[in-house]
Amino acid sequence: MANKLNVWRAKARVGVMTVGHEPYWEQFPGLREELEGYGKRFEEMLRKYDVEVVSAGFVDSVDKAFEATEYLKKQDIDLLFSFLSTYVTSSTAATPILNLGVPTVLVALQPRDRLDYQRTTTYMQLANDNICSLPEIAGVLVRAGRPSAGMIVGTLDGDERAQRELESWCQAANARRAFKYARIGYLGHTYEGMYDMNSDPTAFTASFGSHVQMLEMCDLAKRVHEASPAAIKSKLEEIAAMFTIADPFIDPVTRPIKQEHLDWSARVAVGLDRLIEDFGLTGLAYYYKGLDDNEYERIGSNMVLGNSLLTGKGIPLAGEADLKTCAAMLIMDRLGAGGSFAELHPCDFVDNIVLVGHDGPHNIRISDGRPIIRGLDLFHGKRGSGIGVEFSIKSGPVTLLGISQTADGKYKMIAAEGESIKGEIPQTGNTNTRCRFDISVAEFVERWCAAGPTHHFALGIGHVNGKIKRVADMLGIPLQTI
Repeated sequence: MANKLNVWRAKARVGVMTVGHEPYWEQFPGLREELEGYGKRFEEMLRKYDVEVVSAGFVDSVDKAFEATEYLKKQDIDLLFSFLSTYVTSSTAATPILNLGVPTVLVALQPRDRLDYQRTTTYMQLANDNICSLPEIAGVLVRAGRPSAGMIVGTLDGDERAQRELESWCQAANARRAFKYARIGYLGHTYEGMYDMNSDPTAFTASFGSHVQMLEMCDLAKRVHEASPAAIKSKLEEIAAMFTIADPFIDPVTRPIKQEHLDWSARVAVGLDRLIEDFGLTGLAYYYKGLDDNEYERIGSNMVLGNSLLTGKGIPLAGEADLKTCAAMLIMDRLGAGGSFAELHPCDFVDNIVLVGHDGPHNIRISDGRPIIRGLDLFHGKRGSGIGVEFSIKSGPVTLLGISQTADGKYKMIAAEGESIKGEIPQTGNTNTRCRFDISVAEFVERWCAAGPTHHFALGIGHVNGKIKRVADMLGIPLQTI
């Protein structure tokens, strides 16, 4: 069990190499020790950002650069920070960078925000010479055809911009790591006729590096049957703590929620938990139509509660077997943005917004207030009845991330930043968020659709296009922003 949990929430392994210049040590006693101390402080800064820090120590010669390369190769790192402690020759810094083959961020953070010019010694200048070799190293990497993934320049203490950049890179590394050694479940089949949903598992593995685990409804049904009374009781308590039960609305598809409906949804949720555990899944794309109120139909139409609970815990589930949007939800979650399964709903041309939502699953962790559940006699376009989850995403900045494919089958990302606006939403048992953009809603919809998206996407909080760009670059997938 513990190993599977580690797969779900695996932290990125971030390598750190503090680089120095050996000829200085004989000339300036104590300088090496001071610079090593700054490197260790930098490593401690990184540990705040939910990553596993792998230190290659202090590298001040080509020989030590080779040793650091050999060590870091064995550690399976996802990202490398090269901390430039003073002027260093490009051979010392670039040798590991070119041989490791992982994205590298060059970091030049001065201990002082400025020199005391009237009292500055050569020693003091060297202790703050972090940016001196930055052009040299960056230029060598460009010449070698392997430019750095990024650079961070600033001060070691109290530099909020530098700290935001470090956190952003660590989140991007976590998003990349989420696909590494991961299993993304694929249960059932795509919704009939949705050509944009169809995915090639081999192409997905080639782009994201994850295994696509093919599952059958009988895999889930078995675990639903095996759900124990104690596990169901515990799940009912979790549901009661998370959701508010709503009365039917004027929409005739809504209905009261009876205890038997809750009990069945809780049983299905327990079965989903077990499915995730038993197969070690990082995410799941699912859909099954069912027929004549048979068992599979009753299971498939009552997955929304369990799916929303799992998605809120960082295990994204994507309906209608949308494997591409499952990947988008996973990226948004690891970037700290949440990521709820969504599509475009009707526009409000008076308020210049578009409603964004779906009938499930949802990321309840980014709900604006306590989410509610409402009984539904039907899910439009699908078979069966069950319980729907209804809420809006937190008000404020939001980002849409879609993953689609081009004419040659290659994956592409499409992203847009907007704002979640407080206001009324339809009370139909579905999530709906009022989204506004810098352009008119009509122009936004036109531009978004012209980019060639799938009709689903992940909706998350915050403006994170910059972070998405870093993940896209790490994966080698182009990003188009709207």
